[in-house]
Amino acid sequence: MSPVDQQSRRRIIRTGLTALDEERACPGYTLYTPMYGPGEVYLIDLHGEEVHQWDLPYPPGLYGYLLPNGNLFYGGKVKDETWDRFPAWKNFKGGVILEVDWNGNVLWEHHDQNHHHDARRTPLGGAIYLTVEPVPAEVAAKVKGGVPGADGDGMWADLIVEVDASGNRVWEWSAYQHLDFQKDVVTFNDHRDEWSHGNTVVPLPDDRVMVSFRNLSTVGIIDKKSGDWVWRLGYETLAQQHDPSMLPNGNILIYDNGTHRQHDPMPASRVIEVDPKTNDIVWEYRDTPPHNFFSPYISGARRLANGNTLITEGMYGRMFQVTPDGDVVWEYINPRFHINANGAEVNWVFRANHYTAQEIPALG
Repeated sequence: MSPVDQQSRRRIIRTGLTALDEERACPGYTLYTPMYGPGEVYLIDLHGEEVHQWDLPYPPGLYGYLLPNGNLFYGGKVKDETWDRFPAWKNFKGGVILEVDWNGNVLWEHHDQNHHHDARRTPLGGAIYLTVEPVPAEVAAKVKGGVPGADGDGMWADLIVEVDASGNRVWEWSAYQHLDFQKDVVTFNDHRDEWSHGNTVVPLPDDRVMVSFRNLSTVGIIDKKSGDWVWRLGYETLAQQHDPSMLPNGNILIYDNGTHRQHDPMPASRVIEVDPKTNDIVWEYRDTPPHNFFSPYISGARRLANGNTLITEGMYGRMFQVTPDGDVVWEYINPRFHINANGAEVNWVFRANHYTAQEIPALG
């Protein structure tokens, strides 16, 4: 065994709390889940100190967040007969969705072997989440883009599912029935075993749902009753983005990963706030030089109560707050490294969330 640590990032960077401007950082707590850990979820304070930990019965599939009642809503990963469905599937599949209390007691559990990436609690005690379904061969043949011949045993696309509190399906939306062969083109070097590759689903008021499709560099809002798109932002602006969220002012915050961006050969990430009425970018965070901030996969961004933005540069386990002017005022690097589905040692974090003390009843 070499005496030198072979995990490059851990060898060359600091971990834990690496920056704090206490006067400008938004006070409160950050919740994060090491993506390939055994099921540990951590809540840390502004000083990087752990104030609570959940030890859950499933590895993350892929993260958890706190509900208004203080319980944890969590997607877990189940290794089942679908594990080798297509090469990338094992990296982001889920399989089980949980609500647990502060002590980790399971209060609600729903299994779906096709669940992946994201799931959100619905007001009546159910959930809306992402799954996949096979694309009929005659439809797949019309899909453009991707690596020619790289569709393995067939093509898959997203099926958004909503279940009630008893786990009964009450609504679903099939991506392949609503995508456009001319507009929805798979990124040139992605495998054709996935058409859409959803990574986020967000229930919105007025019976709408917002989704993010990475392979199509598209974020859109769907009217649940008609199934039609009511808003879309695509590859003209985005490059394999993650984690759109709607802000109180109606704008949409997006982590724009920057992989294979149009008109820009240098890979670099940014976080943008978009006005959906015009699709104009009204706020943007980049680093200087731009390539210093880049995660080709995963990652997220959330607007905080004081106007700062919490950003997760996921593939480096980096979580940090920036002010509206783009100053970094808090930074924490996940110090926990685990072996991922491809055998690499990583400290990845799919996305992190921030909560004020008032939003965590157990700390009151």
